[in-house]
Amino acid sequence: MFLHRSRRARRRIPHLAAAIAATGVAALALAGVQGTALAASAAPHPAAAKAAAAVFNVKDYGATGNGSTNDSPAINKAVAAANTAGGGIVEFPSGSYKSANTVHLKSNVTIQLDAGSKVLGSSAKTYDAAESNPNDKYQDYGHSHFHDAMFSGDKLSNIGFTGSGTIDGGGNLITGNPGAGQADKILSLTRCTNLTLSGITLTRGGHFGALINGCDGVVSDHLTIATSSDRDGWNIISTTHVTITNANISSNDDALVFKSDWALGQTLPSGHVTVTNSTLQAKCCNALMFGSETCGSFTDYRFQQITILGAGKSGLGIVSMDGADISDVHYQDVTMTGVHSPIMEKIGTRLRCGGSPKVGHISNVTFTNVTGTGVASTDYSPTIWGADSSHQVSDETFTNVNLTVPGGHGTMSTGVPSDNGDYNPNSIGTRPAYGWYLHNVSGIHFTGGSVKVAKTDGRPAVIANAGSAITFDGLTAQTGSSSPFDVGFQNITGYCLSNSHNTSGGALRVSASGSTQSCGSSATRYEAENATLSTGDTVATNHTGFSGSGFVDTTNAVGAYVEWTVTAPAAGTYTATVGYANGTTTDRPMDVAVNGTTADAAASFPTTASWNTWAGKAFSVPLNAGANTIRVAASTANGCPNLDYLDLG
Repeated sequence: MFLHRSRRARRRIPHLAAAIAATGVAALALAGVQGTALAASAAPHPAAAKAAAAVFNVKDYGATGNGSTNDSPAINKAVAAANTAGGGIVEFPSGSYKSANTVHLKSNVTIQLDAGSKVLGSSAKTYDAAESNPNDKYQDYGHSHFHDAMFSGDKLSNIGFTGSGTIDGGGNLITGNPGAGQADKILSLTRCTNLTLSGITLTRGGHFGALINGCDGVVSDHLTIATSSDRDGWNIISTTHVTITNANISSNDDALVFKSDWALGQTLPSGHVTVTNSTLQAKCCNALMFGSETCGSFTDYRFQQITILGAGKSGLGIVSMDGADISDVHYQDVTMTGVHSPIMEKIGTRLRCGGSPKVGHISNVTFTNVTGTGVASTDYSPTIWGADSSHQVSDETFTNVNLTVPGGHGTMSTGVPSDNGDYNPNSIGTRPAYGWYLHNVSGIHFTGGSVKVAKTDGRPAVIANAGSAITFDGLTAQTGSSSPFDVGFQNITGYCLSNSHNTSGGALRVSASGSTQSCGSSATRYEAENATLSTGDTVATNHTGFSGSGFVDTTNAVGAYVEWTVTAPAAGTYTATVGYANGTTTDRPMDVAVNGTTADAAASFPTTASWNTWAGKAFSVPLNAGANTIRVAASTANGCPNLDYLDLG
């Protein structure tokens, strides 16, 4: 499945070769490398591999594995011996190894946890103290300090954790700010190169199961992190060239999160990341997340075949709070259940970084084949929120994204909700749309997909407010029981809703206050006010949201009509969409005739809730090459609905 990323794979080979040469053939088998051709290209000379694969059994250095004796001194001796020998594997045979002191990792050393082995945290308060950091005001305490961990290291290369054993904090690691001698994370690595983290389990990690910052070259396969009784799973901060496969991470706070902060005193790059075939779950917070710490920019992320089993906040979250430009991010084949906010994107203005940060951007993000369902108790509508007109979320595509949210709200104001400036989904007040709410956005395109509610809801399915170039093609939206319209465009320059319908197959009701429509060169618009009208019809402007210079208000009589003359480049079947508003409480059906022949008798034009709410009704019409007439005529004495335009495409 990675053949199309061969260029990225070639970039990683030098990292892997160095790691294998240092830690031996055993590391190759456990590094998560896929494909015999890649393994062969990276394998060292047999003589070198034999020397590099030296194994340093912790029991040979005094470890007991009895679960009560402090084995940290023996573990540190084994690590130092492996490093002094030029590299090797520090092996933990089956047993329980109490570790009451910080293990100081060293370059060219792989920690191998055999089946049945477990490293246990301690309550003795004898771990390394948190180091001082002049930059700790720019991020949370746990992100600012790295020494206070069960395993720590800085500026190391060619290191790994492999095997099938477990590192268990044992409930002794701190979820808040640790005191003297206390640790708040299992694994802490800064400025590392070539890290392998595969096969093992990290559990009860305190604040973090694993935290890495400023690293390059990370490979992880079949890693399990279980911190649902503690806090975060894995924080990957300011790190590049990461490949994660078959991860299973369950957390209380964020499960798998990508960040960039100022803990190392500078802005560092983040990107070139692939995560595939992984399962994530977060009790209180975010399952798969960018932020909130977002000083440096992010680019080139691929998430494929992801299963999310719950999130108290976002299933898929992207926030730029501190000036980051986040771009080239792609989600494909994602399934979410039990998420409070299926998709949340936000540009904020916190700017909690050193230097002189400016407001960031989010752009070039794609979502393909994404399915999400909410939970019964609380929900936050899927949201894309730019900071202002100069810092919009832009250039995104959503293809076959199907979301079902809890619903259950009544009719409410369709104005812009409040924003308290935070990064969480609840930082924005109740969205006036149960489905997509877009604010300060441009170039956002939806193809296919649907939005539905589990409980009846009085809000529209979609509202886009303030922006440009917003298109929906093939959207299915559930109509709210008392909603004023289905899709609303508020001050949008260039919107298009095409080939879309409600769950019963009917036309979606559209409101387009202060907006202009632009359905591209494939459709030609013919305004109703420029068409041929029946006697007594008038061109009016007393309602808002219409296209062109006005709309047609026909007489209330059977047979009242509007007739357009349209041009077809060739004979064939075309789609004609009639824009209308029906502010009454009853249907106003019309007969549709093409060149004098009825094509659709008494076609339904249902209520749009108000005369300021416009909808599009689409028909398939057979046309001759050249000029043709399309007439809509009232089927009842109530006359036609107000008629705005005919789009032919």
